[in-house]
Amino acid sequence: MADEPLVLGIETSCDETGVGVVRGHTLLADAVATSVDEHARFGGVVPEVASRAHLEAMVPTIQRALKDAGVSASDLDGIAVTAGPGLAGALLVGVSAAKAYAYALGKPLYGVNHLASHICVDQLEHGALPEPTMALLVSGGHSSLLLAPDITSDVRSLGSTIDDAAGEAFDKVARVLGLGFPGGPVIDRYAREGDPDAIRFPRGLTGPRDPLYDFSFSGLKTSVARWIEARRAAGETVPVADVAASFQEAVTDVLTRKAIRACKDHGVDHLMMGGGVAANSRLRAMAEERCAAAGIELRVPRPKLCTDNGAMVAALGAEMVARGRAASDWELPADSSLPVTEPHVPGRHHAA
Repeated sequence: MADEPLVLGIETSCDETGVGVVRGHTLLADAVATSVDEHARFGGVVPEVASRAHLEAMVPTIQRALKDAGVSASDLDGIAVTAGPGLAGALLVGVSAAKAYAYALGKPLYGVNHLASHICVDQLEHGALPEPTMALLVSGGHSSLLLAPDITSDVRSLGSTIDDAAGEAFDKVARVLGLGFPGGPVIDRYAREGDPDAIRFPRGLTGPRDPLYDFSFSGLKTSVARWIEARRAAGETVPVADVAASFQEAVTDVLTRKAIRACKDHGVDHLMMGGGVAANSRLRAMAEERCAAAGIELRVPRPKLCTDNGAMVAALGAEMVARGRAASDWELPADSSLPVTEPHVPGRHHAA
């Protein structure tokens, strides 16, 4: 146990200030400070507000994580940080903090990819990832199907959203229904009381000539909004629970259908699911049902590890250390559009 790398991870890609401490595949601490309440009145995340919240929360959250883990900063074998993708200003706060701690402590710095971290976090729950790993990542900013032969160096994009991500569609539909922000949890809650077959909403990019693994939820979002507007214009009551359930069913149907297809096409007998939307109860249930029917093993972290957190960054950082991957250097940038095909950002040299 003591020979496994001890890594602190910092996550600031959006509105969560996450700091995790991991030893090998064992989670020691997962401290999170969220600014979601500060964004609620705007109906979405405001980048400048998120950046300022990260600045205020960073040091206390790091201190809390180290205390919870029962280790000191000098014990660490490395510091990992989300270098991208995400909100530029928010990323910059995390990258700057990680550089400062790494430099002051004389520890190697690892800039890692946010999406690859969402895959790697499953090791903290279910052990080492199979190679290759098929992953369905669904969140407020991303809907992606990824094939990862090596999570530290080889991640391949099979498909992604061409417009709205799944989580973004949840937020927008919740806003139309007057349910507030964020939309994912509240839609999930209302959907449990509704009929998923009450309204047949469209399933985007599922036709015979459509891209096999890409996603599109913009048309679905618009269809739901127009259905609601038509009911209101006619003076009729909008059945919120039925709308929520029917919309949620359309999203989960497309996500799971394409993920199962990708597994079969690439001869992979398991599916890892992550990202904030993976906490959705209907998505988890449908994925479990369809994977079981197809003979595919489903790996889904507990809901707290699906949303943005520092533990996932620490998990990928620990894997980088364990596999001897090159550390980043002090010129590590905050890259808001870092491609998923770059799991980490190695430097030419590390001047610790």
